[in-house]
Amino acid sequence: MKTSVTLYSFSQYVNAGKLTQLDCIAKAKELGFDGIEFTEIAGANLEEQKENARKLRAEAERVGIDVVSYTITADLYKETEEARAAEVERLKGELDIAAILGAKLMRHDVCHRLGKKWPARSFDGMLPYIADSARKVTEYAETLGIRTCSENHGYIAQDSDRVERLFNAIHHDNYGLLCDIGNFICVDEDTSLAVSRVAPYAIHVHVKDFMIRNEPIGPCKSQTRGGKYFAGVVIGEGDIPVKRNLAILKRAGYEGYLTVEYEGSEDCIAGISRGLANLKGILAELNW
Repeated sequence: MKTSVTLYSFSQYVNAGKLTQLDCIAKAKELGFDGIEFTEIAGANLEEQKENARKLRAEAERVGIDVVSYTITADLYKETEEARAAEVERLKGELDIAAILGAKLMRHDVCHRLGKKWPARSFDGMLPYIADSARKVTEYAETLGIRTCSENHGYIAQDSDRVERLFNAIHHDNYGLLCDIGNFICVDEDTSLAVSRVAPYAIHVHVKDFMIRNEPIGPCKSQTRGGKYFAGVVIGEGDIPVKRNLAILKRAGYEGYLTVEYEGSEDCIAGISRGLANLKGILAELNW
């Protein structure tokens, strides 16, 4: 099983000016990853982003690391047809960047909040509009040889039953789910039951771990939708049953990369490195 790392994992160093997006590529290779997942590409406009994407791809080719995926933000629910069409066109531009990077996958969000008027008052109210836009995006992606996916992420489109309904509503063979094995705790789900529900639809996987507490103890400051507290930790050192969740994905026949996503508070290079070592140990135990 091949491993990759998302650039988001290096945010601590990138934000502090210790590494650039370009530097992270060689660092990922040095740490022992087979691939890298790019996040939003820097640039004042689309043309600058494309130029930077060319540089990132060239560096990935130089160091010999696979470009696995491109991850972007998106909000596919808009109040008007014109606004929805504009967001679809923006995502098509992002797909052009993904093609320049050489990525075969692009992950996008679907929505971030509920509204005060129908249809935005509920996820199911927004779902037909979101699915229509996501279908148009993946249809364009297919012409570029890129698959699209969205993640259990953002509190609204995060529960396993909701992302399964999203998958069914989009109803396109070029679209799948990004299964983040840790994110389900943000909506207070049993992660193993949730992973088992979405595993058949997964075309990309994020591996992460969290510490979960009933009170705001230590680094646990973020809250789940149900009011518990959590914080990111090194893979294999938190409360997520990582081995069990990966075993479920193996049983479901998942064949893509396992992408490390570290968002803990300790030094990110140390956290990423230790997490990869723990992940490889788990994979050895699973004979995967």
